[in-house]
Amino acid sequence: MPNVVKHRSNKHSNQHSESDFNSNPKYTGRFAPSPSGQLHFGSLVTALASYLDAKHCHGKWLVRMEDIDEPRCIAGTDTAILHCLEAHGLQWDGEVMYQSKQHSRYQEVVDALLHHEQAYYCSCTRKMIKAMGGTYNGHCRDKGLTPSNDQLAIRLKLDTDLASFTDLIMGEVSAPHQKLAIAGHRIEDCRVEKQRVEDITIKRRDQLFSYNLVVVLDDVFQGVTHVIRGCDLIDVTPLHRCVHQSLGYQPLEYGHVPVAAIAPGRKLSKQNHATPIDNATALENIVRALHFLGFDEVKHQDFNSIDSLLSFAVSLWDRKKVVKTPEIIVPQHESTYYSVP
Repeated sequence: MPNVVKHRSNKHSNQHSESDFNSNPKYTGRFAPSPSGQLHFGSLVTALASYLDAKHCHGKWLVRMEDIDEPRCIAGTDTAILHCLEAHGLQWDGEVMYQSKQHSRYQEVVDALLHHEQAYYCSCTRKMIKAMGGTYNGHCRDKGLTPSNDQLAIRLKLDTDLASFTDLIMGEVSAPHQKLAIAGHRIEDCRVEKQRVEDITIKRRDQLFSYNLVVVLDDVFQGVTHVIRGCDLIDVTPLHRCVHQSLGYQPLEYGHVPVAAIAPGRKLSKQNHATPIDNATALENIVRALHFLGFDEVKHQDFNSIDSLLSFAVSLWDRKKVVKTPEIIVPQHESTYYSVP
């Protein structure tokens, strides 16, 4: 199959000049928040872990606004997120990319995939897929549907198994991934049988591009090599690796850190009204995030500035020291939506 994504990426490789960066070209990390709400403590933990891993490896650290689902985004939240990162000393390299400004690039890739018969139109509704047992069975793959007055989705052909991978932090993870251990229990391996992946939607019936497509396209476009993110996304990582391979690219290196939760299975999230980070207590916030990740030896009274704290944290960073659990319970005040389960 032709590598349509690679062709597209090369055409725009001059968006960021290499002179913008003075770092290890073999490592590019990224933090990709959604501007659907302000950053909370769990977001800070992920941003900090991603930043420290990149800087410890002398790599670049990018920030990308994942605002592809524009109806869910809140005006001004992107600015608040960037101010929060700056207040905590987490300065990114280069310019911030906004997915909402990348539609033409996404569409060219989708058009190329359709042209090379690597993607196809699909008329199946959620009700129909539910009747299939909840997993799309390839019903429209060989129908040869074409655009019409009806709004059709577009699916990517995936002819491979979801494969296990070695997580940079959590170790060996098999796919489809079973839930990690109960909160507080450490994990080493998660082994299950392989499962063939369904043809995923890459453009929805409402004409919005799918996250599972654009996250891969953007990582390729920006030259991302390493992704450090929360364990809430570890389940989808085998799928992202599969999409990378289907588009002709080698998968990235992934590492997952624990998520913050107010109760087992109830992670902090913008949708659950997680309390926004207070920029006025940035130094204390960074120390608390380091403790959360397993670096208990750091004391905020030993530092008089964010810069000195982060410099020390970069030198201290060690993936092996990160707590190997999918979630860690934090105080109830971290969510204004808390109620007893």
